[in-house]
Formats: sequence, C-alpha cells, structure tokens
Amino acid sequence: MSGKPTVEDSPMDTNLRPRRMTEFIGQNKVKENLLIAIDAAKKRGEALDHVLLYGPPGLGKTTLAHIIAAELGVETRVTSGPAIERTGDLAAILTNLKKHNVLFIDEIHRLSRAVEEILYPAMEDFALDIVIGKGPGARSLRLNLPPFTLVGATTRYALLSPPLRDRFGVVYHLDFYDKESIQIIVKRSAQILQIKVDPDALEEIASRARGTPRVANRLLKRVRDYAQVKAKGIGTKEVALEALGKLEIDPIGLDELDRKVLHTIIEKFNGGPVGLETIAAAISEEADTIMDVYEPYLLQLGFLERTPRGRMATRLAYKHLGITYNKDKTNQQGLF
Repeated sequence: MSGKPTVEDSPMDTNLRPRRMTEFIGQNKVKENLLIAIDAAKKRGEALDHVLLYGPPGLGKTTLAHIIAAELGVETRVTSGPAIERTGDLAAILTNLKKHNVLFIDEIHRLSRAVEEILYPAMEDFALDIVIGKGPGARSLRLNLPPFTLVGATTRYALLSPPLRDRFGVVYHLDFYDKESIQIIVKRSAQILQIKVDPDALEEIASRARGTPRVANRLLKRVRDYAQVKAKGIGTKEVALEALGKLEIDPIGLDELDRKVLHTIIEKFNGGPVGLETIAAAISEEADTIMDVYEPYLLQLGFLERTPRGRMATRLAYKHLGITYNKDKTNQQGLF
C-alpha cells in the first residue's frame, strides 16, 4: 500500500501516465495555477519560473513535471537527488540543457550541500560557476546557461534548505485525492489496460486506495490477476472484495502495517505519546518508511496525532480497531 514506486510500477506508470493537463484528474487548484503560469510564460517567450512540488509519494509529482514540459512544448531531462553525487554530474546535466527545457529532479531534498551550491547561481542567474585548478592558482570560470525551468519533487519539504526553497517561484503541495477522483482514475486505467471491471468493483478499489493514484492502479492489477484466475477475467464487486480481502486491506485502505502501527501505540504504549524511533523499533520497520508512507494517511484519517512528546492514537483509531477507549489510561503514558 506504499505510494513509493516499485520495479513493477515503472512500465505501468509509463502506460497510464496522463500526457496533458486535460487528462490529469484531481489537484484542480494546482492545475489551474500551473496552466496560468505556463500560458503567461509562453506569451512572454520566457522560461517558466522554477517549480517545486511536494507531498506524499504516488500523487503525481513526476507526471505533472512531464505535463509541464508537454504544455510548454519543450524537452524534459530527468534525474534524482541521489543520482547527482558530484558537482560535475550536475554541471554535465546543466550544460546540455537547451533553451526553456525542463529539468526534473526527483527527491530533490537528497541533494548534497556541495551540489546545491552549484545549483543556486544556475537557478537565479542561469550561470554555472566552475573552479579551475587548486590552491593559490585556482580561478573561477562562469559559464552562461540557456534559460531553463527546474521542477523539483520531494516528499520531505522540511528537509530542503531555506536557500534552495527560496529560489522556487512556484511552490505547490499535492494532497490526497478524494474517492470520486480516484474512481475516475481507476476507470481510465482499466480502459487503457483493457480490464473488464464492474463499476461497483471500481468503487471498492477506489475506497481502499488511500487517496493515491499509484496505489489505486496497483490494486486494480491485483484484482485483475485474481479475476483471471478465479472468475474468468470478469472483475465483479464480489471478486474485488475477495481479492482485496486476501491482501488484508480493509474498507478504508489500511493494510497490515498500518494496523500494526496503531496496535503498537495503543497496546504497548497505552495510546501514546511515543517517539517515532520507538514505534519503528517495536515493529521492526524503518522510521523514515513510517513517516513518509504510513503516517501521512493515518494523520489524514485522524487516527494519529503528533504531539511534542511523540505520536498518539486518537479515539477514532480505537473505534476503527474495535478497542475500548480509556481516556484515563491513555493519559498516564509519558508521565514517568
């Protein structure tokens, strides 16, 4: 149920990815503002201001980056923060850009500080400062770059350094999709993949997709697999319920690890507050995975609360899990 891409998702994402803004479902405010900025830049004959997209994984940041380039009518160069290890790597990418091209950097928060220093003048002045030589004989050389648009994507907005954040002229947060938008996305995906799925089955998939298109498409494929093996390739509501039940995904999209996080907070730590690292150690999972993948959706549902002393399970979480809420007992945690 993670929104992070997997090897299996790569070909599917490519086939199902919208090509233009009119095909992109949801995120209406972001789309409207982007289209205005794109049209204005095209009318002025200028490069679009640098764009920063942030939010949980699987919501369409990469797709929007490609759509921005398509709407501008320019090429896209794609890379990621971890892939740019040295300043020379970034210099090679920047010097190969053409006028008004889009450079998309995924996981931009993982750029090293040395690489960021090279990026600052490139974003502000469209120039690349290179130091030639070492010691007293070293000298700085400035290379002019063609005007370009940097589109950065991150799931960890707070980890971006303030100087880098300030250089983006357009900053948008992508939020989880509503059920209706996810249902439209799944219907479109089923048509592209030529999957026979009933509307009621699509609704069941959408309700369990955690408001994330990538998760919805992944569940659609699992229902397709189950239907091909057990139901002659027809995805009815009953088939979808059976398939999703075998994946242990409940009606609101919580999987085994989501429930494990909540049960750990409630049963082992009396509802919290408890630190993220402690939760991670208790369930043998990485803290970053909990924070990036599972926690945003639990917060969105109102099942989890962040406090200065740690995470707490809410009354809604107790109700969903069928556990009696004891206010006096939960409030005792963290007092000693």
